[in-house]
Amino acid sequence: MLRKILFILSFLTTTVYAQQRLMFHNGTFKIAQFTDIHWDEKSPNCPQTIAAINSVIADEHPDMAMLTGDIVTEKPGVQGWKSIIAIFERARLPFAVMMGNHDAEVMDKDSIYTMLLASPYYVGKRGDTDIFGRGNCAIPVYGGQGIEALLYCLDSNDYQPVKEFGHYDWIHFDQIQWYREQSRRFTQAHAGKPLPALAFFHIPLVEYKDMLKAGTYLGHYEDEGVASAKLNSGMFNAFAEQGDVMGVFTGHDHSNDLIDTYSTIALAYGRVSGFDAYGKLPRGGRIIQLYEGKRKFDTWIRAAGKQEDIFYYPSGITSRDEEILPFLAGVDRKPRRQGVAYTYYEGVCKKISQISHCMPIKSGKLPNFSLAPARIPDHFAFEFRAFIKIDKRGVYKFYTYSDDGSQLFIDGKLLIDNDGGHSARRVEEKVALEAGYHEIRIPYFEDYMGQTLEVGYASRDIEETLIPDSVLFVE
Repeated sequence: MLRKILFILSFLTTTVYAQQRLMFHNGTFKIAQFTDIHWDEKSPNCPQTIAAINSVIADEHPDMAMLTGDIVTEKPGVQGWKSIIAIFERARLPFAVMMGNHDAEVMDKDSIYTMLLASPYYVGKRGDTDIFGRGNCAIPVYGGQGIEALLYCLDSNDYQPVKEFGHYDWIHFDQIQWYREQSRRFTQAHAGKPLPALAFFHIPLVEYKDMLKAGTYLGHYEDEGVASAKLNSGMFNAFAEQGDVMGVFTGHDHSNDLIDTYSTIALAYGRVSGFDAYGKLPRGGRIIQLYEGKRKFDTWIRAAGKQEDIFYYPSGITSRDEEILPFLAGVDRKPRRQGVAYTYYEGVCKKISQISHCMPIKSGKLPNFSLAPARIPDHFAFEFRAFIKIDKRGVYKFYTYSDDGSQLFIDGKLLIDNDGGHSARRVEEKVALEAGYHEIRIPYFEDYMGQTLEVGYASRDIEETLIPDSVLFVE
């Protein structure tokens, strides 16, 4: 009788725990992303897959798990899904599942979600059956002030029939419209301010290909390519316009686990998790840690008992940057007068090097980098000089956004080369700086048709902003 009572109490405790809202704990919320498990109930590799997933859970103690597709890819499907569900029930870990391109080949999506929704630890939904796909839902994460973050789960679908349009399907227009409506609703309820959000699905967006071209990503890319849809249905544009999604996390390409920022949104792969999936990367998962009340997250790969390099959003600075970039010591001066010194020139320039051939007209001091002293709309130039005060040792990201050319020097070293005649263009770069004062010099020229100059920075602790007047000094 006592054993029966204990069993009932244990069941009730488990059920209550699972049905709680997802909550920030001590200001953070941690997600473990597992992808491309490719479970085959008949495979001798199943114990290794279970061990890899359990190792990530044991090492990281996540608050929930996101399974981003291609989970059970061999028959028998029912038993396979029972085995997958059991992993997270034994761990007492809330979880959600998005469909991959292979899942529905083994078992129809409605039947899969019927099984998932029967688990007390499943926190996703079947989704609106009037729109394309299954599992489309927005999962709120609660903090001290109510809903503090959103997790969008989307079905990236599987294949489409028109061979001229490529092999893989895309996120459909009605799904995008559904996302826009959800985003607007949550934003309106949040006093008109978009909630920090993440998006999870299986097949990467077309924009992943453009992100790769910059070559600044963190993680592995094994020349597998990006197996996205051939057509772009506009999902990324919707994320950018709504302004809530900070990062997109997908799977599908097993040899990729990279991450980088594209425009203002981080695009990332998870780490392949199943031992019956192709690819040579050690099996594991991606960890994403959100911060309550902040538009920021940290993310890293956990595999084979090791934590790999950390990516810090929104700065794009990484733990590898902090390890390998040489630190600049700065100058042995303590200027007390705030401002920026400038020299203003007039004359035709096509490159920064030609400023020296122009006529110097006047010099002075400004509160910040500004083109306000220019007397004419075209064919002028500036050289700005100041000391920037760095309060904390670390890696900083600087940028210039200019029309036409600009460069940025720190302690006499060229950091940003945004030279040449061009329309408004942004160039950014990272530098490691010791605390103290550092010399900053910015030459700029305007050729014709439009003029602008913005100079900004960011760090792990400073959200990207124009460099404020308060940290700029002259002797």
